[in-house]
Amino acid sequence: MSLKIRLARGGSKKRPYYHVVVADARSPRDGRFIEKLGSWNPMLAKDDAARIVIDGERVKHWLDNGAQPTDRVLRFLNDAGLAKREARNNPVKAAPGKKAQERVAEKAQKAADAAAAAAE
Repeated sequence: MSLKIRLARGGSKKRPYYHVVVADARSPRDGRFIEKLGSWNPMLAKDDAARIVIDGERVKHWLDNGAQPTDRVLRFLNDAGLAKREARNNPVKAAPGKKAQERVAEKAQKAADAAAAAAE
């Protein structure tokens, strides 16, 4: 049985509230879980201590027993000093799309043609 430490959504419409839970990877997001480890309230200010509450002892226990945290939960655990999250770097993601690059090349070509015509 593969275990995940993940978020289960609660709260009402447009007022999200999440529980950090350990669940079987096959169970649905808001369905059956094994244990509740904490909570995350994204509606609170980022510097508020009650925004993220995690039981560190139980998280360590489940990590030692093979539970895999999701990316968002791993961010929380990294901030709490319970697990290490490697920094990601994707410089290609920031590059303009194919059409935008074509438009830039076309604009540069027009500018070069106009400069050549003005030189003559």
